Amino acid sequence: MIEIMDTTLRDGEQTSGVSFSTHEKMSLAHLLIDELGVNRVEIASARVSNGEFETVKRIADWALSSGNIEKIEILGFIDKGASLRWIQDAGCQTINLLTKGSYKHVTEQLRKTPEEHLADITQEVTLAQEMGITVNLYLEDWSNGIIDSEEYVYFLMDSLQHLPIRRFMLPDTLGILTPHTTWRNVRRMITRYPQLHFDFHAHNDYDLAVANTMVAAEVGVKGVHVTMNGLGERAGNATLSSVIAVFHDQLKIETSIREEAINRVSRVAESYSGLVISANQPIIGGNVFTQCAGIHADGDNKNNLYYNELFPERFGRIREYALGKLSGKSNISKNIQALGIELSEEDMQKVTTRVIELGDKKELITQSDLPFIISDVLKQTDKRKIRIIAYAFSLTKGLRATATVKIEIDGKEYQHTAPGDGQYHAFSKALWKIYTLLGKPKPELTNYSVHIPPGGRTDALVQTLISWRFNGKEFKTQGLDADQTEAAVIATEKMLNLIEDL
Repeated sequence: MIEIMDTTLRDGEQTSGVSFSTHEKMSLAHLLIDELGVNRVEIASARVSNGEFETVKRIADWALSSGNIEKIEILGFIDKGASLRWIQDAGCQTINLLTKGSYKHVTEQLRKTPEEHLADITQEVTLAQEMGITVNLYLEDWSNGIIDSEEYVYFLMDSLQHLPIRRFMLPDTLGILTPHTTWRNVRRMITRYPQLHFDFHAHNDYDLAVANTMVAAEVGVKGVHVTMNGLGERAGNATLSSVIAVFHDQLKIETSIREEAINRVSRVAESYSGLVISANQPIIGGNVFTQCAGIHADGDNKNNLYYNELFPERFGRIREYALGKLSGKSNISKNIQALGIELSEEDMQKVTTRVIELGDKKELITQSDLPFIISDVLKQTDKRKIRIIAYAFSLTKGLRATATVKIEIDGKEYQHTAPGDGQYHAFSKALWKIYTLLGKPKPELTNYSVHIPPGGRTDALVQTLISWRFNGKEFKTQGLDADQTEAAVIATEKMLNLIEDL
């Protein structure tokens, strides 16, 4: 089983614009450990601020009382024990010590020789041992170091391997590795130091963090670092959801992660970070378990021809069939089955046609919208005496709205234009002018209301409900469309046909 360390609360918080509050860090730490099942959580950097110290202390108190203190880790620095004392005072027991994994970083940033840096590391590790603090060691910029100055990396490791260091962590700090270079260079480390525990820490600058993490696991690292939703500096880190899916399905590697909790924890992290998950993000994106094309729904009806191992139920989600202009009868059928509704072939065709019409106006219609569409379609009749053939609206700032209406009554067409206090008011006035010229009675509009069907993720549909009074009788008609005024026109046409029989 490979170890999963989540660093959302430390490395992920380096995402531009992301800063977690104390209660958010507490919440995520609980979720990551108790609900998701990660093995380790890197929650902060030492000596950042007094506020961070108090947050870390609260998390450490909870972790200690719940038996999880060994899972809590803090990034610390070579600073003559200052980070170690900060960590100890906060109640934590593990430091992830940041050292330099490339010759350039040592000589150009620290302005020291490799021998001087080794001495500083040795002093810090020895002090940590005396204080009872476990040491994991980051080789910062290791990916450049092993490529450009492997002799420096080996010089450092040849001495450090004998120190009380539990894990050696190999960061691709600048995200420069590919799967090929990851394989080659991680293998060199494991082959040379087979007795050591290595972690791999990927960054996503070339969108290869998950692929590189997969290769590092194949080669034999014993731990990998991830963040929720791929949060992290610049292009982010390897995203936990994708790494876990790849490990479980492609590599057949076991982890402690409970897949069914991934979506929930991802959504919490999304809310706390303020960074919206991309709709096409694998595993956790809004669209990834949604079939749009009708042919795919048809294949799912025929022995699951379009399924792979990524069943949405694994991750606490469900498969959906989007409704829109690409929908076919199979897509509609899947959604109707889920709602427990039965339709005849004729009615199914009518509903499919209406969904496609609406899909030409809006990108997505949800399953929750479907009952409204079905109700609207099945209440229509093809035996309409009155048809609203065409209409046009003009709305200009500072001027009254105008509408032109063309209707057909018993096979004859009539047209009129009128101004109004709004688009529908102008439409009504033009319509009633035609009725007045024909000597036809008109109803009284008593109420007009607009509703957004509870699709949740989309504004694809608007339901306009109009109440009428005619010849002493009261009734309602409804219209459904992507546009509020067009929905009102549909409701009005239904009313015109109803009063012909009253």
